[in-house]
This record gives sequence, C-alpha cells and structure tokens, in this order.
Amino acid sequence: MKPPDPVAAAARLKKLSRLRPTLGLVLGSGFHHVLTALEIDAKIPYARLPGFPPVGVSGHAGELLIGTLAGTPILVLSGRAHFYEGHPMTLVTFAVRALAAFGIRDLILTNAAGGVNKRFRAGDFMALTDHINFMGTNPLRGAALAGLPRFVDLSCAYDPGLHSLLERAARLSGVRLQSGVYLAVSGPSYETPAEIRAFSRLGADAVGMSTVPETIVARQCGLRVAGVSCITNLAAGRSPQPLSHAEVLETAERVKKLAAQLLKNFAKLYGNSLQKR
Repeated sequence: MKPPDPVAAAARLKKLSRLRPTLGLVLGSGFHHVLTALEIDAKIPYARLPGFPPVGVSGHAGELLIGTLAGTPILVLSGRAHFYEGHPMTLVTFAVRALAAFGIRDLILTNAAGGVNKRFRAGDFMALTDHINFMGTNPLRGAALAGLPRFVDLSCAYDPGLHSLLERAARLSGVRLQSGVYLAVSGPSYETPAEIRAFSRLGADAVGMSTVPETIVARQCGLRVAGVSCITNLAAGRSPQPLSHAEVLETAERVKKLAAQLLKNFAKLYGNSLQKR
C-alpha cells in the first residue's frame, strides 16, 4: 500500500482557501477557546483530508481551519493524534509534513502537561526551551526521505525568536508564563512518583504525551518551532490527589480565556514582525 503523500494533502488544502499563511498552530487540551477569535475562511474535518489521522481523545476536535487571528493569516490544527492511541509515528506526524508542504514556516505547538518543577502551579503556562524524548522511538526512524536530512540537528529545537514573541505576548496578556524543559512519554498511563523524581533529576520541568514527535519532524522540514504547555495538573508525587484526565480538562476550562489571549497576542506580534521583514 502506497504511503500517504503530504504534497497531495497540501494541494487539497490550497483548494480550500486563497489565504496562504506561514504560521501554523496545533491546539492541544486547554487551547481550543482561541477558535472563538478566529475569523474562519475554510474548515475541514481531518477525515476528509488524505493521510490525516483520526482523533479519538476528549477535547480534540479533529478539524483543520484556515483564517485570520488578530489580523494574521493562520492555519490551525484543532486536535492531534497521539502515539498512545496506537498510531504509528508516521501518522502522528503526517499533518506537520502536510503543513510544511503547504508553505507553513513557523509552527506553534500547544499541549497540556503535568508540572514536574516544584515552582509550577496548575493553571500556569510554560514556553518550551528544550525537550527530552522518553517515548521510546523517533519519528525519523525508517527509510530516509528524499531531499530531507536524516540526522537532524536539535541543538536549537525551539526557536529563540518565536520564544521571545511568546514572552512579549504573555506580558501583554497578563499570563504567568514559565520557561522550561518538556519531557515526552508514550502514555497513556500517568507516571509514577518515582518516575517523576527521576525526570526531575534529568532536568524536566513538565511532562506530557505529545509535541516532541511533531517538533522533530518540523525541524527536519525546516520549520521554526515554538511550544507552549498548559500546566493542567501537578505530576505524580507532587499532588495530594490521584491524577485524572478530568482534572486536566477542568484546569484547561478554567484558564481557557488566558490561553486564547496569549495566542491572539502572539499572532498579532507575529503579523507585525512579518511586516517589518
């Protein structure tokens, strides 16, 4: 069976809208409220896009939208497929390859994460400065892809310029934005307290089950990447109560307006920066 072609998916997207954004946004849990501020030009379910994976996690809509946010053209992935759902990494990261083929050059990845750093509180946000891949695999594993590097340099996986825009957007939004290292595990079980203690010693500030595969593929495709975590709960051993997905969704609901304002201000600053180039 022939594997899905990102170029074919990108061609399908170009027929949906005349807008040609260079900014892409992947919405994880806690960030979907920003869609209320999006001026939508086109919208399509993943099921109607060749190669796009099904999405089966609560809080993830599984739709692609093209429009403007704070006056800036943007392509939005509302929801993502996760490795723990049983998808291969090629499917988990396919949408990123399609966005690169479409013409996206800057990608903002958002997620819900557990707070490992003892200074973090539920409801904080964290801009990713680096990551640790504990998922047990790499999305670049397998046959080399023509025209793309196989041995991708991740010395600067998260772009300093985009990080700076996030910090400015946070100040404008009144958002408490931490910075730190995101550690990705495969899931779907939560971590044990012993694992969290180990992750802390390794330098992790937050832990989650996504984002890292997308970052690696985005960097292979030459995209600049920024990442933002919503700290929806304290990690195992940091919280007096049992961990649950319900707590994640509850915290995400509580801070949804702040998350939306952060992304709106980022889009505005991004658009202004394009005009100055």
